[in-house]
Amino acid sequence: MKVREILAKTVLTRTAISGFDYCMNPYVGCGHGCRYCYASFMKRFTGHKEPWGSFVDVKINAPSLLKKQLNRAIPGVVAISTVTDPYQPVEKKYEIVRRCLEILLEKQFPVNLLTRSPLCLRDIDLFNQFHDIEVGFSIGTNDESAKKIFEPNSPTIESRVKALKTLHMEKVKTYAFIGPLLPMDSKALVEMLEGAVDEILIDKMNYPNKVIGFYRKKELEFYLSDDYFKGVGVELKEEFEKKGIPVSLIF
Repeated sequence: MKVREILAKTVLTRTAISGFDYCMNPYVGCGHGCRYCYASFMKRFTGHKEPWGSFVDVKINAPSLLKKQLNRAIPGVVAISTVTDPYQPVEKKYEIVRRCLEILLEKQFPVNLLTRSPLCLRDIDLFNQFHDIEVGFSIGTNDESAKKIFEPNSPTIESRVKALKTLHMEKVKTYAFIGPLLPMDSKALVEMLEGAVDEILIDKMNYPNKVIGFYRKKELEFYLSDDYFKGVGVELKEEFEKKGIPVSLIF
């Protein structure tokens, strides 16, 4: 993994993503190496030649930039992160996200945080001080073997579910983002997440042309079809709602 320290010009930016006012991405690139990652388009703007998933740029001045920007920002919901995982491995060393959370906490800006890593449990002490915060985990399958194919360097599904349950027990509002929908046993995934989340978001693979070659190579083309996405999406929605867990099917 190639890690480079950089100085950013800005860290808090306005976003058109529904439900959020700002987004904050403390890193460029991600060490999880998900095969389907839509954020690889960032290479067009950063000039990286390395494969997506093999580099991370650390915005070492992100906390100081955030502090300055918040002084003149209108309060609103901050999404962390939209094109990188905030708790990828380098966060353990740099603690950029933790320091940014401390600054957001001073102003009590609402936060929505999405990750694949149980490293976020390190910051439960901060989560518990926010008036309005949601912490979500991306979990696209219940199947560890499928996880290894599509997300080779990311934490295990089991560790993510365990982290969600810990956060839920600590009264932190939690959600699971089941997207993109990967090969899975939908009923098994529902059972895994019961008692761990306050809500569920479900999404399909939104850029199938980007990954069709990879799916063909693995002989998994059916799992990229509209029939699969619609079928498993509806089944997940029905099963979660039977357990009283609200679901947003966003495709």
